[in-house]
Amino acid sequence: MEHKKWTEDAVLQEDLERIAESEIIDWEMLRGKRVLVTGATGLLGSLAARALVCASVSRSLDIRVAALVRNPRKGKTVLGAFMEDGLELVVGDILAPLTVDGPVDYILHGASMTASKDFVDRPVETISTTMRGTEHLLELARQKQVKGMVYLSSMEVYGIVGNAPGGGAAKVRETDYGYIDPLVVRSSYSEGKRMAEGLCAAYAHEYQVPVKTARLAQTFGAGIPGTENRVFAQFARSIMKGEDIVLHTDGSKAHCYCYTTDAVLGLLTVLLRGENGEAYNLSNEETYGTIREMAEMLIQNYPQSGSKLVFDIPEDANQYGYAPTSQMLICSEKAHGLGWKAQVALPEMFERLMRSMAYNAQ
Repeated sequence: MEHKKWTEDAVLQEDLERIAESEIIDWEMLRGKRVLVTGATGLLGSLAARALVCASVSRSLDIRVAALVRNPRKGKTVLGAFMEDGLELVVGDILAPLTVDGPVDYILHGASMTASKDFVDRPVETISTTMRGTEHLLELARQKQVKGMVYLSSMEVYGIVGNAPGGGAAKVRETDYGYIDPLVVRSSYSEGKRMAEGLCAAYAHEYQVPVKTARLAQTFGAGIPGTENRVFAQFARSIMKGEDIVLHTDGSKAHCYCYTTDAVLGLLTVLLRGENGEAYNLSNEETYGTIREMAEMLIQNYPQSGSKLVFDIPEDANQYGYAPTSQMLICSEKAHGLGWKAQVALPEMFERLMRSMAYNAQ
């Protein structure tokens, strides 16, 4: 299988090829189909859109990718290299009813607010984007009579789950739910995601829209934007600059992660094989650990950085928009039953992330 060179970022190029070469996806189901991707300039949306074009070219599938963007200039910057090979920009805002000319066979709905601080500073917009945007995409899916749709949700729908008997992490499956206080402003994200999932289930039941939900663990990898400020990006930058890793909490929060290529392969697996109206966890269970352990792992693996672990815990940690402290091992057995399993371990995730960040900083 021959591959076109899509990017000078060697890690991102490898990631695109890995997705295109994967045999866990029934690529023939996508032959000649048109796939609408929302959140197409975001981390996962952009990787999914580009990988579909890459697979289409390398496998001669004639997949057409419609990337929904609000800002066409940004869309061309992120996706321009793929526009000669089956990718088109569709300019629109999910906060308004959508009009997309022509057929739509599949939808990957990933548009969402993702910055934790925004959940606190802009909770109304966080909820509106999630709820109104998802309703508009479901209506479009209903009108176009799509063959499949995936809604990108989050492990945050589980809230605060009690520890396992005898202590330790709670192993969380798709039917396990914890506590979320709807009156806490930070809950704008998690409660919005819960309600959007409910809306997906309602459309699947009442209108037979073939929508599935993917609950993603925190996902990162090559191609993150330079403005990314989530913990993994902060840690990576600190190591690369030889600066101390600063924690603004005690670092006891623990959960799982997922590399971007694994996540995109999971989304495509759920899209093509998942049961309508169902939810599927997508995480790498072997990456489970606390924030503090993740920082210590990086310091140990990159001693040349000289970085140390420093705690600077403010009186009001809510100003950072961090999710409530919990310890959840997100179980992906249900997705394993579809033939998907995450492959990239946490040290490799960071190694690939930092190589990509170093290239893009040039």
